[in-house]
Amino acid sequence: MPKFYGLEKRLTGWVLFILLCFIWGSSFILMKAGLKALNPYQVASLRILSAGLVLLPFARKAWKAVKKKDVFYIITAGLLGSFFPAYLFCIAETRIDSSLTGIINSLTPLFTIIIGALFFHYKTSAKKITGVAVGFAGLLLLPFAAKKGVDLKDISYSLLVLLATVSYADNINIVARFLHHVGSFNMAALSLAFLIIPGFAVLFATGYFNLSFSDPQIIYSTLASAVLGIFGTAIATVLFYMLVKKRGAVFASLVTYGIPFIAVLWGLASGEIVTLAELGCMGIILAGVYIANRQQQELK
Repeated sequence: MPKFYGLEKRLTGWVLFILLCFIWGSSFILMKAGLKALNPYQVASLRILSAGLVLLPFARKAWKAVKKKDVFYIITAGLLGSFFPAYLFCIAETRIDSSLTGIINSLTPLFTIIIGALFFHYKTSAKKITGVAVGFAGLLLLPFAAKKGVDLKDISYSLLVLLATVSYADNINIVARFLHHVGSFNMAALSLAFLIIPGFAVLFATGYFNLSFSDPQIIYSTLASAVLGIFGTAIATVLFYMLVKKRGAVFASLVTYGIPFIAVLWGLASGEIVTLAELGCMGIILAGVYIANRQQQELK
């Protein structure tokens, strides 16, 4: 029985892993679909709003379960892990391809290490520093690998994606340090429920409710944004926490390896041009992530 249980646990872990790679890897092309008829603020707001509404029925129970001293960190986790990145990614995709966005997003674990060492006093090593250096080398080469060559405007929009990965990294460190004792589902439900009001406020301020909903393009973009929120934020957050509990943080962090490949495949399918040089840069970045996390994997 223990052997069968271990096999079932590993199989469940891999199913969750593959699902997360597909869901998060598909998020970037869903953003692009939302942007066909909506502005980036509307797409991001619909994503946040739909995610919050899906988990709202569970928020009341979560509110009773968590300690009130943790509420500040839970709200902070929602802002850094969902709210700000949603807008940064959507604004960036008005100028850069979804596949490139997915590649830059793979730098998240490297920023997690950097921020953890600088601000949370986590121990680092020469191997991790080497991994960070390799990853940044891939990042610095990306602008020169793009099909249009170096474009300062595109670089500035790529920096928005970079800022989103820093926000993700901040969130991961805050959750690890201050919210490790909070139930994962409770944390996801509360953090996203708190974002319903600001998400609705931005949606209202941008004039979304004055749009013509008889226009098929508006409906299409709205549905794409809602699917993005329900699957890419609400469901994916719950699945990720399930994966962490079943297989550990190290295994769960490897989802980062699969996301850019799915994003690139969707980009190619939608007609985006991905150069071999860009794929090479993605390989360099992922090599850096692997080197930086290799020591931790060996210790497990």
